[in-house]
Amino acid sequence: MADRVVDQLKRPLQDLRISVTDRCNFRCAYCMPAEIFGPDFQFLPKDKVLSFEEIEMVASVFADLGVRKLRLTGGEPLLRRDLPVLIGRLTAIDGIEDIGLTTNGVLLTKQAPLLYEAGLRRLNISLDALNDEVFKKLNGKGISSKTVLKGIDTALETGFEIKVNMVVQKGVNEQEILPMAEYFKELGVPLRFIEFMDVGNSNGWNWERVLTKKQMFGMLTEHFDLEPIDAAYYGEVAKRYRYKGSNAEIGFITSVSESFCSSCTRARISADGKFYTCLFASQGFDVKSLLRANLTYDECKQALKQVWENRNDRYSDERAVKGSPRRNKIEMSYIGG
Repeated sequence: MADRVVDQLKRPLQDLRISVTDRCNFRCAYCMPAEIFGPDFQFLPKDKVLSFEEIEMVASVFADLGVRKLRLTGGEPLLRRDLPVLIGRLTAIDGIEDIGLTTNGVLLTKQAPLLYEAGLRRLNISLDALNDEVFKKLNGKGISSKTVLKGIDTALETGFEIKVNMVVQKGVNEQEILPMAEYFKELGVPLRFIEFMDVGNSNGWNWERVLTKKQMFGMLTEHFDLEPIDAAYYGEVAKRYRYKGSNAEIGFITSVSESFCSSCTRARISADGKFYTCLFASQGFDVKSLLRANLTYDECKQALKQVWENRNDRYSDERAVKGSPRRNKIEMSYIGG
């Protein structure tokens, strides 16, 4: 068993998610509740957030360590001022083959053309319901699902490759699974159903609110004929299916019911410049202090390489065996998806 765990931890680092801001313009399933994440919540001051120059430096170091994919996250990354400037810098880094961005889509109608012009080509858009009443209740701001759908239409017209992510909570929005599947099947946009995870400490997670991939798949196959699709690359977390007779697809992110720790190749940089080797981590390595201590490029590279090689995170495996481990975890608003 010990040898198997060691082998799991030898997995390569290929995918880096960088949170460019801790700010957001509405709540989601993984944000803190309104009584905490309200109008008086104290976001990070500007000098505590990595600058574009620091983000570019970090991305360059990780590209040298084998990272080929970057994803910009938040908070809501479209709230970061001059974001197209950062995208232009990142697309110029040797070794980076793919840059994506995760957004709630509220600002896409205005920003999609600017992001595309800067070199961005791929978007992951969060949408947990089509029904306006359900969606407004989930986001806590009265924002209509039509706003996000309009942003999706604009992004498609602009030329973006898009995936839509839906976090499913039992007793909250499971009735939206079939309408979402039908809508995005017709649109030809891949839809990912995400099991409700215990990210952070304040989203009210418990096992009773988890609708598993098996349960969702059962609901969908009552209405659709689905066939499995092979993984597109090593470490792909989505279990993908195609609607027979079409090129449209769906996928499932199964961190709760079917752990994928053994093949995870992702790392994360939080909004305040900490390096996390797991979405469920409690502590991160302070990259910002390294950068601001004027260490050389090679010194930064060696430090980050050691962090990845010495990781021992297997939270989802441990949850599956022992039940939910009790620990304080970094909030999604800092670490992104």
